[in-house]
Amino acid sequence: MTVELAREVLQVEADGILAVRDSVGDEFSRAVDLIMACSSRLIVTGIGKSGLVGQKITATLNSTGTPSFFLHPVEAMHGDLGMVSPTDVILAISYSGETAELNALLASISKRKVPIIAMTRDAGSTLSGFAVITLNVGVPKEACPLGLAPTSSTTATLALGDALAVALLKRKQFKAEDFRRNHPGGSLGERLKISVSEVMLTGTEMPCVGEQASLQEALATLHEKNLGAVMVTGTGGRLIGILTDGDIRRIVIGGTMADLQLADVMTRGPVSISCNLLAADALSLMQEHEITILAVVGKKKELLGMLHLHDLLGKGEFRFLI
Repeated sequence: MTVELAREVLQVEADGILAVRDSVGDEFSRAVDLIMACSSRLIVTGIGKSGLVGQKITATLNSTGTPSFFLHPVEAMHGDLGMVSPTDVILAISYSGETAELNALLASISKRKVPIIAMTRDAGSTLSGFAVITLNVGVPKEACPLGLAPTSSTTATLALGDALAVALLKRKQFKAEDFRRNHPGGSLGERLKISVSEVMLTGTEMPCVGEQASLQEALATLHEKNLGAVMVTGTGGRLIGILTDGDIRRIVIGGTMADLQLADVMTRGPVSISCNLLAADALSLMQEHEITILAVVGKKKELLGMLHLHDLLGKGEFRFLI
């Protein structure tokens, strides 16, 4: 009974997120444009459960490159309203759109011509009336069997806040090194501060063949190491190419492998990084080129090692703690 109830609650919450996903439209794009054009800060406000959700959204925005702070509606009406400048943008959260304390604050803010983005279920609410943009966070029902405790609605609002933060992250071209600067004490931050040489695969751990190797030998190494790629070296251990799982798939789809040589199928001049750079730099390079494997080279382009995305983020720990 308990397990079934848990599954039912999770299903209701999932349905709520899907409902909000389906409602996302031009208003969301307009909200992103408005925040991108803001020369100051995004101020998030709400009270009760919506306020708690707003605080988490604020934390996510700050860690992903959008300066913001949380403003409590009651405290704002007792002096903290002085923190709001005309160049700011307000993100106001209220599921009903009729929260008295929040709307009292927004009435004052609207007189200052500060643009307001509303997160609410009701486009006809008082909150929406103050807003220049309304983002719909309406859900089919709450997971609470009484229909009283905010459950599905707060989950969906939080998810839409995450979507907003990620959309802004993309528009700002926020990089891994930027994330690291904002998380100097986090586990990911610590991992990305170390040098490439400390996490790269070397020696027998690294799948590598010489340029004279046959395609079959390269495939055998690819299979044995099971890392998705084989590095190909020339004279003096200089990196000259890479053979990946993707290369093999393209060959198979395109026809036959008969009579092909390693030189015919490998990718020449693969993306590489110096061993003196940081893991954060390697992660940015992988992101830029949309790859998961990176060669590590010395001053003369000699192959020194290889990085897999998992070596940067931790095997079994693919986590972005935002």
